[in-house]
Amino acid sequence: MSLLCAITETLLANRECFLYTICVTSLNRLVLIAWKGVLICCSDDLMHLDGQMTDLIYTEKELVQSLREYIKAEESKLATVKSWANKLDALTRVSTADPEGYLAHPVNAYKLMKRLNTEWSELESLVLQNPADGFVSNMSVHRQYFPDEEDETGAAKALMRLQDTYQLDSEAFSKGKLPGVHSNAVLTVDDCFDMGKTAYNDADYYHAVLWLQQALKQLDDGEEAVVSKADILDYLSYSVYQMGDLPRAIELTRRLVAIDPSHQRAGGNLRYFEQLLMKQLREMNQDYQPPSEEPIQLGTYSRPKDHLPERESYEALCRGEGIQMTEARRSRLFCRYHDGKRNPHLLLKPVKEEDEWDSPHIVRYLDLLSDEEIEKIKELAKPRLARATVRDPKTGVLTTANYRVSKSAWLEGEEDPVIDRVNQRIEAITGLTVETAELLQVANYGVGGQYEPHFDFSRKDEPDAFKRLGTGNRVATFLNYMSDVEAGGATVFPDFGAAIWPRKGTSVFWYNLFRSGEGDYRTRHAACPVLVGSKWVSNKWIHERGQEFRRPCGLTEVD
Repeated sequence: MSLLCAITETLLANRECFLYTICVTSLNRLVLIAWKGVLICCSDDLMHLDGQMTDLIYTEKELVQSLREYIKAEESKLATVKSWANKLDALTRVSTADPEGYLAHPVNAYKLMKRLNTEWSELESLVLQNPADGFVSNMSVHRQYFPDEEDETGAAKALMRLQDTYQLDSEAFSKGKLPGVHSNAVLTVDDCFDMGKTAYNDADYYHAVLWLQQALKQLDDGEEAVVSKADILDYLSYSVYQMGDLPRAIELTRRLVAIDPSHQRAGGNLRYFEQLLMKQLREMNQDYQPPSEEPIQLGTYSRPKDHLPERESYEALCRGEGIQMTEARRSRLFCRYHDGKRNPHLLLKPVKEEDEWDSPHIVRYLDLLSDEEIEKIKELAKPRLARATVRDPKTGVLTTANYRVSKSAWLEGEEDPVIDRVNQRIEAITGLTVETAELLQVANYGVGGQYEPHFDFSRKDEPDAFKRLGTGNRVATFLNYMSDVEAGGATVFPDFGAAIWPRKGTSVFWYNLFRSGEGDYRTRHAACPVLVGSKWVSNKWIHERGQEFRRPCGLTEVD
């Protein structure tokens, strides 16, 4: 009796054990102890239950087995958590050794977004199977700083933007092979599937095909994955159908049916695709041609047209192609020392000036910002960086836009002597007053960061763009490069084929308006997506008011 009571007390001390008492007679009670679904029968009147003692032996054996399964489950969970910790420990040692260098690679930036948004949440769910107050408390504190689903989606779209601009095939991208860069940053089958699914959910079937095809290839090559081949084929076959490739859509759907004959959609889709193809062939009086056995790669399908008319020329310039400066024109470009027409600030130390382009005239100034000044400007800007906005030409309201992906902050000259010094340096070099200029804007372009072709000045169809400022239109742009960029990130002018590459500490300057006040439409320019690295710039938009005697009007519209 005492042994049974001891067992019972031990079991009841554990919160996994529940005690139920059922009154059978006034003399005997039947006690049911439930342990993980195993019922142990005991009685206060053991002398009448001698035959049940052997049952208790077997019940205890079942209890021990159940206990071992519980321990095994806990150990398995703990082993998984330990594996996570070891993997992330190694990863964070690398990432924290050089955070900017690590995040300079777009795959690392994307996978960081994915880990914090998706995988850490999965780990949280695993730990929560058994309450872990410390971990949950930590998660609650830090969760407010985690990227959300929108951020993960944005990072995936950034990789696709880089893929398009720099014509990178998915396989090279998944292996971390970028132009001039090779690293251990790789995309797994599940990463590629998630990329494809992101595009699919956005009805972007062109990119969905590229990434789902890559996921399928890596899975066929033997890489382990959580996602099943059936799931990949399900999304891929429909995306291929949406791209208008019926023969290949049929072949992929047949593979799906062969793997999973009971798939809900596959059978119906296959019949529909086959009927549609037969109808098309009859109408065109053609015979059936089997699908190409070539894998679906960049260039297999045409990328759909979008809102940007100069998309191809813009992206070619970003890749360093299509630059239109002839040798004859290049021979007219010079470098010189510039003293701002004997400005007192530049007499003893004139700046080095290089011609980047002849017409419109674009110049670059060398050694304009010191490393110390750059770090101070970044230090002042970082706490205020927010998603950069553009002005809606119809409403005049500032809003975010997919064609401008960066973070920016505005700095006043009174905030720090460095900002005031930079403003005065710009005034001395250009000969234009900065009293009516906008504040110094600091911008950071991370993974895939870009600003598609745009004008800095307001056109005639948006007369109220700068009305609130009361300083007229943007007459000129002064752009400071505050970092080197390992790959990508050029400033390009699609109209005349110029590409200006970032060089830390240098600045470029051009006029947006002719002397007549008319806009120079040739100055439509873009900030190419950053492929590898982090691009920091600051710019000063100089306005018309106050320049009347510093830059007098010309006699013709295009002077």
